[in-house]
Parts: sequence; C-alpha cells; structure tokens
Amino acid sequence: MQLFTTNSQQKEGIVIRSWLRVALFLTIAAVLTRLIPFSDFFRNVDTLIHELFHALATLLLSGDVLYVHLYSDQSGLTYSAYAGGWKSVPISLAGYFGSALFAVLLFYLHSRKKEKAGLIVIASIAVLGLALFVRNGYGMAWCAGFAILTILICVWSRPGLLKGYYLLVAFICLVESVLSALIILSMAFQDPAAAGDAANLDRATYIPAAFWGLLFALFSLVCARASIKLFYKRGFD
Repeated sequence: MQLFTTNSQQKEGIVIRSWLRVALFLTIAAVLTRLIPFSDFFRNVDTLIHELFHALATLLLSGDVLYVHLYSDQSGLTYSAYAGGWKSVPISLAGYFGSALFAVLLFYLHSRKKEKAGLIVIASIAVLGLALFVRNGYGMAWCAGFAILTILICVWSRPGLLKGYYLLVAFICLVESVLSALIILSMAFQDPAAAGDAANLDRATYIPAAFWGLLFALFSLVCARASIKLFYKRGFD
C-alpha cells in the first residue's frame, strides 16, 4: 500500500513539474517575442487564424461569411449569417480551438524539418483570407504585406533566416493562442458580457461565460504543452 502511495505521489510530482516547465517556457517565450522589433505585426497571424477558423466553421455549417476584419491592436471580427441558433456554439468554439491546434501544427512541421512547407501554408492562408474574407483596409494591407514577406523568405531560402523566421511566427502563434484564451478567461469573470466568444456561448447555451473561458484556457494550455514537446523532440539542430 505504501508503494502505491509513493508511486502515485511520484506521478503527481512529475505532472506538476511538467506543467511548471510549460508555464516557465511560455513566460520566457512571451517576454522574448515581445522584445523582438515589429513583433506586433506578426501577432496578427494568430488573429487571422482565429478568425478564419470561425469562417471555416460557418461555411461547414452552411452559413455565409460576410466579412472578416483585422485590426492593428491584434483584435479581429468575423461577421457571418447562419440559420439555427445551435450553430453559434461550434462557430464560437472554432476560433480559440483552431488557433491552439494551428500552433501544434506549426511545431509538428518544425519537428519534421518542414519549415518551408509550413511557411507556404501560412502564406497561402494569408492570400486566401485576403481573396475571400478580409475586407477592412488595415486587414487587407496586413494580409498582403505578410504574404509577400513570407513568400520572399521562402524564395530566398537561406536556411538560418528561413528557420528563424518560421520559429518567430510559430512561437508568436503559440504564445498568443494561450494569452488570448487567458485574457478571455479573465474577462469572463470580470465582465462576462464583454468576453467575446465566451459571451456568445453564454447567450447560446445559458452556461456561464466563465466555464467557456476556462475551457478555452485549458485547451490552449494542453495544446501548448504538446507544441513544446514537439519542439524539444527535434532539439536545437
């Protein structure tokens, strides 16, 4: 019996240390990514992914995406029309879930040494967003500028530059997917009506915004942990 208790305590200790490492990693990454010049520009990648997942969910549920707006403060808006109140649930979930999963995809591609393919995917998403959905001035200019810059990096194809650029985008997407979810969680407790997607889910399901904010935060942290494991799987070569 004592052996069982000891093993259980050891497992709990391993889990706690693992999550502490995730928290430390994310804290360091958040600080470093904000020290890099023009990092605000790249933070809109996560915003674009978030909004396009809303748009994708809308289209999959036979709705219409009227427009997507991206703003210089890294916020965004997807305006869509659909029949059936229940559809707002998967559409509202898609943004935070999608951006967290996209961060995992970026680190998976890094673990397979597929950075160039990853940049092509990211640039294609920006071009697709510009062509089909993004309709405000800043958002259109940002999509065009980011796509052109990313394509130039791919064409130039200097290994060090390409990998550095890719990891910058990947880490910013990782950090922003977690921070944005934590911000919504905080807003869900302080001002539930202003908690974005969590507020939409509150109105659609009558389940408090705090629950949805907590779900977003937990999901983003689980995905962040998976991303970090993939990063260390390859190492620093």
